[in-house]
Amino acid sequence: MTWFEFVWSFEADGNVAHIAEHGLTPDDFESMFLNYGSETVSRSTGRPIRFGETEDGRNVCIIFEWLEGGITVYPVTAFQVD
Repeated sequence: MTWFEFVWSFEADGNVAHIAEHGLTPDDFESMFLNYGSETVSRSTGRPIRFGETEDGRNVCIIFEWLEGGITVYPVTAFQVD
C-alpha cells in the first residue's frame, strides 16, 4: 500500500474544523482518500476531488491538494453528497 502524509491544521479556522462543520473527521477523510470510488478535477479550482463512501456508509466528496511530489496531501474540505 502506498504511504501518504496528511497535513492537518487543528486551529479554530483550520481544515479539521472545516470538515467537522460537515460532520466528518480526519479519519473519515483519510479512509475515503485511500478507498475512493472515482476522482475528477474541480472546474472552479482545479483541485482533485474524490468521491466514495466513509466506513459507516456515507457518500462523501473530498477536495485536497497534492504537496511535495505526490506523497503529502493537504485536505481542503470534505462533505456528504446525495
